[in-house]
Amino acid sequence: MKPLNPGEAWQVGRYRLLASLGEGGMGRVLLGASPDGRLVALKQVHPGFAHDEGFRSRFRREVETSRMVSGAYTAAVMDADPDAEIPWLASVYVPGPSLKEAVDAAGPLPLESIRYLATGLASALTEIHRAGLIHRDLKPSNVLLTDDGPRVIDFGIARAAEGNNDLTHTGSVIGSPGFMSPEQAEGKSLTPASDMFSLGALLVMAATGQSPFAGNSTPQTLYNVVHTHPNLTTLPPPVRQLAEPCLAKDPAHRPTPAQLLDHLGAVRYASMPWPPPVHARIAHHKEEVGHFLAKPPPPPAKPSAGNKRKRVLITAGAIVATLILAGGTVFAVSKLTGDSTHTANRPPRNPDPLSLDRLRLVDACKVLDPNALPVFGKTTVSENDGFGTCDYTIPAGGKVALNLGDSIGGDPLPRTSYIGDIPTREMKYTEQDLPACKHTAQPPDRKSPAVGVNVQSKSGDICKAAQEILVAAMGSLKRNPVELSLAEDSVLPLDPCTLMDPATPPQLLPGKLKTELSNIHTCEWSTDDGRLSVSAYGGKKSDDAPNETVKIDDIEVHQKKYEFDSGASCHVDWPHAEINSANDEYVQVEILPYSDKNKSADICGMAQRAAKSVLTKAPVKE
Repeated sequence: MKPLNPGEAWQVGRYRLLASLGEGGMGRVLLGASPDGRLVALKQVHPGFAHDEGFRSRFRREVETSRMVSGAYTAAVMDADPDAEIPWLASVYVPGPSLKEAVDAAGPLPLESIRYLATGLASALTEIHRAGLIHRDLKPSNVLLTDDGPRVIDFGIARAAEGNNDLTHTGSVIGSPGFMSPEQAEGKSLTPASDMFSLGALLVMAATGQSPFAGNSTPQTLYNVVHTHPNLTTLPPPVRQLAEPCLAKDPAHRPTPAQLLDHLGAVRYASMPWPPPVHARIAHHKEEVGHFLAKPPPPPAKPSAGNKRKRVLITAGAIVATLILAGGTVFAVSKLTGDSTHTANRPPRNPDPLSLDRLRLVDACKVLDPNALPVFGKTTVSENDGFGTCDYTIPAGGKVALNLGDSIGGDPLPRTSYIGDIPTREMKYTEQDLPACKHTAQPPDRKSPAVGVNVQSKSGDICKAAQEILVAAMGSLKRNPVELSLAEDSVLPLDPCTLMDPATPPQLLPGKLKTELSNIHTCEWSTDDGRLSVSAYGGKKSDDAPNETVKIDDIEVHQKKYEFDSGASCHVDWPHAEINSANDEYVQVEILPYSDKNKSADICGMAQRAAKSVLTKAPVKE
């Protein structure tokens, strides 16, 4: 870790640069800090790549896929700008030495450390391959060791460099000769099995201090990789049993990450998984970070190359905006900013694909392809009357439930992994005598919507399945999910908290009022005295007579009262818009005093007053 050069730009994108972490063939790596204090390893690619539009296109695609990689043994991609003058990528900073540095400091690792390493590497590759990536450059410098295990970095980025004629030549490949697979050395098409060959070579290096194919020159090393069998006789038998199958020349004969994990079995938890010299280097890395964080930020400087390109775009946008204001040309705005058309009930399009505005429009039953859940076989979509949720039925019994804009009350669930920079949380439980597991992607601020996947099944690793499905769902949501077909006056795209006059809840529920979204289409107001909510939902048209029909300002609505020992509740609902020939969009208002018997006597009168407030904004359908 070295100080930045004098006069060097100290900011890239929104990240303040603190120090230089190193430099390689793909570019330079810098230590940075985000505005919320999180540390990142920010990689600026080699300037030679920046002039290649083909590289930018590949880089953009690979970065987008890399954001979908989660797991405890990878450094999650947090941010990137493929369109910057010098493209860059920021991932979670990992405080620890590389595997190479660790072996140089401590010598060959002991058996238990190698088992710990193998488990982490196989788990990381499981997540990387699940996202549709092949690492392509799994080498000692791309494996970092931390207090609680290894971390694999730079997944998916090597592919972006392939095909750059300025920095590569015909027949050449991107990778590290002593750790690439035979098919990669020969420039052939790669499969995930290529990474398993590299994993085997890493295990040998961790146990001996060098690649099993090391030669006196790069051509000799590449020849060894393709044509010679490594001498593994000096390896401890348990390590040889792990590495040798991975080093098979034929990709079809190598184990998968899952098979390697099955062979390893349960690895005993260790508070210090590495030899003492390695933990000393980890502590040293943390001290260095503290040293650079303690330094005051430098005075404002010229923006870095990573920012100049964007500034030009912003300036151009400002000029066009001025012309628009002068000439009143609305058409130009829509062409520059994308499709901004919306009805009176639909807010302008939010650029964040995981925002509430966007999630409210998504058809949850088309987020997941039922054929894309191989862990359970072909699934079917149950009949869903709601919005923002969908149930997929598992052939063997059980279901997968997807919930957009999920709500998590109380304390946050324990973090289990990341999808991009969003932590995910896991919770096991039992429902209707079926084992169940919930995986939720919950943004750090806990104010943004969460996306949850619940799996119920008697067979299989339901928590692993829930995590896999959540990764697939988040990827679909970030791309181009199918949107609901809604009426022009639909209230579903709106924040439900805006459907009621803000003066109404405090009139009905005196006291300290708390307002929150209980799900993506429901707003709830609560005090110590009771609870009031307004919801939008989908429901089947029914010929059945409602519990009771009442009129509010000459508008017929449905009303239902529920009696309890401690009081009563009442809800009022009405069809707001037609969805299709079989379903309507409904709006419902519900109120429930907790303890006041006198108020409970007039509970439906209170519900009608709340409904009247909403009807001014969301009347019944004609």
